[in-house]
Amino acid sequence: MSAIAERPAATAETPPDPGGADPSPQRGMSARRRLALIVAAVWIGGTIVLAVVLGIKSHKAAAIVKGQFSPIDEFKLDAYTHIGPIAINKGVIFVLLTAIITIGVMGYVARKMQIRPNRVQALVEGLYVFARQMARDNLDDQLFRKYFPLIATLFVFILVTNLIGYIPLPLETSNTFNVFGAHIPAFQIYAADTNVAFPLILALMVFVIFNYEGVRHHGPVGYFKSLIPEVGPGAMQQFVVKPLILVIEPMSVFLRLLSLTIRLWANLLAGHLLIAFMGGELGVLVGQPFISWFLLPLGVAIYVFEATLIAVLQAFIFAILSAIYIGDSVHSH
Repeated sequence: MSAIAERPAATAETPPDPGGADPSPQRGMSARRRLALIVAAVWIGGTIVLAVVLGIKSHKAAAIVKGQFSPIDEFKLDAYTHIGPIAINKGVIFVLLTAIITIGVMGYVARKMQIRPNRVQALVEGLYVFARQMARDNLDDQLFRKYFPLIATLFVFILVTNLIGYIPLPLETSNTFNVFGAHIPAFQIYAADTNVAFPLILALMVFVIFNYEGVRHHGPVGYFKSLIPEVGPGAMQQFVVKPLILVIEPMSVFLRLLSLTIRLWANLLAGHLLIAFMGGELGVLVGQPFISWFLLPLGVAIYVFEATLIAVLQAFIFAILSAIYIGDSVHSH
């Protein structure tokens, strides 16, 4: 019998021959893992190099030392020019950009409708269906036919202005850089929502509409009564709880105006401030370049989170609350 025939067959219980070749080939490191390790090495190594080379002594710029720079400068609305009494600033430019993009895309899709939609048409149709469901769930048939265009417009308009607010544009006139003798405003991300006047105007429009519908449906006195929920017959409810409700419930109507305004304004403003601070501004303010480098990945992560989730979420919340408030105005508590 040959040596090959005499060699026992390998089984699950038989350990591998240490002198033989490994039947499973060695797998190299994946490209994704290799890239992650390189990025981590550059990130940590860059932080250490900057800290060692520049030290931990503050290196504040002259503008910061003199108090000529502030993180809120980028949100100031310096006028570029005037058209009569209207000041053209970056807030106005962003609103106009939003209107042009929204009308342009919707008009293009309306003219180019196809049975087999392209990506742009599919996206617009998805937004339409989403806004339609949002309005249908919160408005009766009559109010739905009347106010669905408003709810859909609010959702799309706020969504577009939020999204373009994460595109860096040369808008910060307080800081400029020289290009062949021309002083170009520094690039920054800015959203019209970070100016409280923008969400306030939208909220005022919704506030007027739902109060108008409430008075129209119930009458002035009936509308006020519809805001007051019924309380129990006990003395405690009648003489303590009911007077409090008579004050609190009508006040809550005005709080809706504030909630619509502040929720949209504060979330977008806080997000943009976080991106600026984590993206390098904090290191500039304290005069420590290695802090800017160390926090940069966090700034990128916040940027992606804000641009992909918060921009959509805040547009959805404003639109659905508007639908809820309008639909609720014709119902008694």
